[in-house]
Amino acid sequence: MLLSQLLSEEFVAPQVEAEDKRGLLEEMCRDLAAKVDGIECDVLIESLLEREKLGSTAIGHGVAIPHCKLKGIDRVHVYFARSLRGIDFQTLDDEPVHLFFLIVAPESAVKEHLDVLSAVSRLVRDDSVRERLMAAADGSEICRIIRDEEKRIVRRAV
Repeated sequence: MLLSQLLSEEFVAPQVEAEDKRGLLEEMCRDLAAKVDGIECDVLIESLLEREKLGSTAIGHGVAIPHCKLKGIDRVHVYFARSLRGIDFQTLDDEPVHLFFLIVAPESAVKEHLDVLSAVSRLVRDDSVRERLMAAADGSEICRIIRDEEKRIVRRAV
């Protein structure tokens, strides 16, 4: 599963206003819930906070992948947000997080959920990708970077 097939410019926030973890999750959830039928903002926030209690979804190098499963949705949704100033996300490396990939999957979509988590991890493994995402001018450029990098990853794997 390609991340670029799930992420459109409509679901990209090139600069969030939030200054802390909860504020970021609320900002992302409000926008996603406003655009996707079947997602209730408060339910999504609580699901994400419950998941965070198990351990931070920050994976290091300024990246976090908050994720959860929800009842009432029929497919995986991905939302990308960027904080230029960075947010404390209780990371193991104690570094601020700048790039956030929110993944919301149906309860029954175990494989798809894991596939998207894997796709994000593969994408942000490369320093230059993270640097280009940070430098991107807008949501369109962010989507282009993700699409182009996924094409490169697929070509390299063949």
